[in-house]
This record gives sequence, C-alpha cells and structure tokens, in this order.
Amino acid sequence: MLRLITDFDGPIMDVSDRYYRVYQRCLHLLKHPQQKINTLSKAEFWRLKRGRIPERKIALLSGLNPEQAQIFVHLRRTNVHALPYLVYDTLIPSAIAALEKSQQLGFELVVMTMRKERELNAALEKYNLNRFFPTHLRYCFDNDYLITLDTKDKPLLMAKALQELPAAADVWMVGDTEADIIAAKTHDIRAISVLSGIRDRNQLAIYQPDLIVDNLAQAIEYIQTSYYSQTELS
Repeated sequence: MLRLITDFDGPIMDVSDRYYRVYQRCLHLLKHPQQKINTLSKAEFWRLKRGRIPERKIALLSGLNPEQAQIFVHLRRTNVHALPYLVYDTLIPSAIAALEKSQQLGFELVVMTMRKERELNAALEKYNLNRFFPTHLRYCFDNDYLITLDTKDKPLLMAKALQELPAAADVWMVGDTEADIIAAKTHDIRAISVLSGIRDRNQLAIYQPDLIVDNLAQAIEYIQTSYYSQTELS
C-alpha cells in the first residue's frame, strides 16, 4: 500500500485571498485618519509572503510607522486563522482531480495540517472533501491546542500518525512549507514540496525536499511513476 500524506493549505486550498484580506483589514484598523497608506497589490503582497519577508517589514512597506508595525504583526497573527476569514479560502483548481486520481490508483490519503479540528472539518464539509479523508485519516490539532511553531508542532503530528497508522510499503509527504519538509525528514519520509502555497521555490529549496513541483497533481504523477517503477523492479 502507498500512503500519501498531504498538507491541506497549499496543496489543496489556496489561502492567498484570506491572507491578503487580513492584511488589508489590519492596515485599515491601524492607520490614522489622515495617514497615507501604501496598500500593496495582492500579487506584490503574496510575493513577499512567499519569500518569507518579515511581517514587520511588510507593514513598514505599506506605510505604517514602527509602532504601528509592531501592533500589525500581532493583529495579523491573531486574525489570519480566525474562522471569519477562512471563508475566503478556495480550492486549488487541480486539487480535486488529483485527489480522485490518487484514490483510483489505490493510494491511502491522509491529511495533516496545522489547522485546528473545527477549522479543518468546516472546510472538508464545505467542499465535500470528507470522501477523501475519513475521520481516522485526519491529523490536525485539538481546538484548544496552543500552537507554538509549525516546525516543532508538525513533526509531532507526523509522529502521532506513524504511531497510530498501520505500516505502509511506501509513504510520501506533500506540502508547501518548511514544516512539511522537516516533519517528513524527521521520520525518514520522502518529501515533495508544491509551489501552489505560501513558500516560493528559493525558500523551499533551503530545506532540500526530494522534489519541488507546481502542485499536488504533479506530485501525484511523480509518485505514481516512482512507485510503479519500483514495483516492476521488485
């Protein structure tokens, strides 16, 4: 059996609109009545986010002063994962077809996300994704879990999954951040990074995933080729 563990935001969901709307909202709340603000375009904002430009610098580039920039950092982090903004997420165009193909190939699909349980379940229900990820193949955090750092918490999720799930002949991890790569490498799992999420190629390459592709569909195509090539050789 081949097990495909996939992140949710990035490979399946496009979060760029959510992040940009929170950015716009934070600027609106913090600017003084007569203050001139340089609201970045969505394309420019997302380019900076994907390049891991610090939040404070994004705030300063947008015209906030240093004191406002500090508040901006806290305000953005407080709101970006709040339920009212999660409604702005949309499906990656090729994600559903990619998930359907992986099911047809007999892959076991596991979702592993930094979302909390209510956040994940709401999205799965909204987009009819429950058919891909039954309850026992969902790995996320309890609603009251205090998240620290993605690069620390995600390897813990991976450890929990590997402890609970039966052994598989082949296991792959697909994600869009350094946390996904670290979680996979910590447990000797091959990692494929996708460019459809919140990190650009240069940032992902620092952590040396096994492969960088455009999206989940390309990742599944590569896994399929690799898996069946190995099967034929064995």
